[in-house]
Amino acid sequence: MSKSVWRRGGVSLAAVAVIAAVAGCQSDGGKASSSSGAADVITAAFKKTSEAKSAKVRMTMTMPAEAGAAGDMEMTGVMGWDPTVMDMTMDGSALAADASAPDKIRMIWRDNVMYMDMGPDAAKEMDGKRWMKLDLGAVAEASGDKAAQKQLAGGLENMNQDPAQQLALLLDSPNLKHLGSEKVDGVQAEHYKGTLTLDELVKSQGSLDVLSAKERADLLDSMKKSGLKGYDTEVWVNEDDYPVKMDVGMDTAQGEINISMHYSDYGAKAEVQAPPAGETFDFAGLMGSLGADGTGAATG
Repeated sequence: MSKSVWRRGGVSLAAVAVIAAVAGCQSDGGKASSSSGAADVITAAFKKTSEAKSAKVRMTMTMPAEAGAAGDMEMTGVMGWDPTVMDMTMDGSALAADASAPDKIRMIWRDNVMYMDMGPDAAKEMDGKRWMKLDLGAVAEASGDKAAQKQLAGGLENMNQDPAQQLALLLDSPNLKHLGSEKVDGVQAEHYKGTLTLDELVKSQGSLDVLSAKERADLLDSMKKSGLKGYDTEVWVNEDDYPVKMDVGMDTAQGEINISMHYSDYGAKAEVQAPPAGETFDFAGLMGSLGADGTGAATG
């Protein structure tokens, strides 16, 4: 087997890594004690969104070349939270940059496992199997890094762009403010913005409670060395207390990463099914067969 499937997987996983980075930096719920009007609105939106448990979403990510997939990545589909599920289709210039990558990739998230449809060309090289499977928990376990395992286990509890958790994170911002009224996707909405420094982010993140004090300190030091300075979050809330749009900006050592999410149809069914086991291949196993640096040979 050639290395083209491995390269396609790398392009796709660059986008998944960005999602995981944002999802891994989540709060553990709305704890804001502020009585300001902005906090009251965001708290109400958090409660309504938490109860909805699912929505249709259109997401755009803009990434620098250093992040591994330069350009835009667009995703559309349905997602659910509590439990976490996702059925999205992604395309965009970040995929088009690699001629071996499919024009579009369907991505399914269920039971803490990601599946990506790598297309008919991948199936030809993988004995008819076109779905790439990525079990993040198994990858962490295989690493032997206890701190990484604990961090990932906590992060998986909030995996994907759950708008309720993003609202909870926004409530932890010390400078949450109302920016006025605007129309978004034809709907009148109120615009709010807040920022969190890296230190504030780590302090507020409930999913890191599984780490010891030393592990948290080591993680913060690692994040600082990576160049991540913090998050800027903006949200537009409609008259029914649901967010219709949410923007997240990250300033990193690799450059600016921006994610814009448009939500609709809260409560939409999110009945996500994993592909048949006979149609999947394991990305971690593929990497192992090619060698750690991707230069080894594989057959199949």
